[in-house]
Amino acid sequence: MAAWSTRAADAADLAGLRLLLTESCEAAVVPSSALLAEAVDRGLVRVAESEDELVGCIAAEMPSPGHVRLSVIAVRDRMRRQGVASRLLAETVAHSSRRPSEPPLISAVARTEETAVTRLLLVSGFIGTRVIHTGGTDDALHVHFQYKARVEYIDPDARHLVHVHARKQLTESLAPSDHAVTALVTLAGEPAFEIARFEQDDPATLQSGEAAAGIAFSGSILAAITFLLGFAFTSSRFPDDVRLLLIGATFSTVLSLIVYASASGELARIRSNAFGKIMKWGNVLSEYGGVFPFLISLPVTYAQASGDPWTTMVLAVVLSAAIAWYEHSEFSIAHRFRRSRNERALMLITAASPTVGSALVAADVTSWPWTTVLTATLAARTWLYLFRRGAEADIAERRQWQIRG
Repeated sequence: MAAWSTRAADAADLAGLRLLLTESCEAAVVPSSALLAEAVDRGLVRVAESEDELVGCIAAEMPSPGHVRLSVIAVRDRMRRQGVASRLLAETVAHSSRRPSEPPLISAVARTEETAVTRLLLVSGFIGTRVIHTGGTDDALHVHFQYKARVEYIDPDARHLVHVHARKQLTESLAPSDHAVTALVTLAGEPAFEIARFEQDDPATLQSGEAAAGIAFSGSILAAITFLLGFAFTSSRFPDDVRLLLIGATFSTVLSLIVYASASGELARIRSNAFGKIMKWGNVLSEYGGVFPFLISLPVTYAQASGDPWTTMVLAVVLSAAIAWYEHSEFSIAHRFRRSRNERALMLITAASPTVGSALVAADVTSWPWTTVLTATLAARTWLYLFRRGAEADIAERRQWQIRG
């Protein structure tokens, strides 16, 4: 089995791409030279190569900022059934979803007879939503597939099977907007589509509940920080730098409350379709400006109240371990964004902060350097998630649709 690798195509690959598409695809689906060159310039073409030869490719076009249409997927015969097409498709979806703006809709159109392409799309997180009438001269039936970037539920009692060649029944089954093709199976020795009904959620109700939960959570954190800040000002031994850290946490938490309230106004009156962006600001400010400073300050407060260095260090180590676990769990805000090597270093500093800070306070050593590093770390993570990452959607290893029992 020959080794192969994937990468983004460049202008030097155009001749090889034309040759690959001509030899592997029907002439009707091969993009023109101008469209192929434009797609390469826009970063919408990925290739697989083996021994300096192009053995597979996927090309797309972007007719609007909110829509990516897959144009063609091609793999040489000798390289099939090795996962080449699957990897090319997965990388294209991941690259398109990481755009700075809202992730675009990723779609494809395939004939019902193209079972290999259909199966590839379905196992890669796509669903068939409707029948497309292309107006061509052939009588082939085309199905529109789109990538599910949002988790939705299907009714387990509202599913049925339709043979691939039952065109009239397939058209009728996909006519309702809440029905879609979710799998390709074998029925009586013939390929068949499994069609399921998706439960229809009320986005306004869900978003309103999310905003209310954000306000309640930030309010609770603000009350806890305010109590701790009051203790800090009544204790003459409490480090001034930790007092400043708690003041900053109070400001950030109040700011997150304002942002969450703005999200409620977005739902009720403004409706500029910016709810996701507003909630991202509230979530990030609440977590890295409020929750983490509060939690990291707890063992420092305990050190001042108890004066026992041993129990202080035990508490600090346990809290550091808990923060490290939380940071790597799917419950953290960081889990909703793409992670880089620098970000993992910042996560390590955050997790180690309770232990380091408590050790400095227990040893009666100046803690300003620790507070400065912690503040810079949390500020860097806040800046990273607010300005260098897209929407809270880049969640790996999660099914794109689920069955609700």
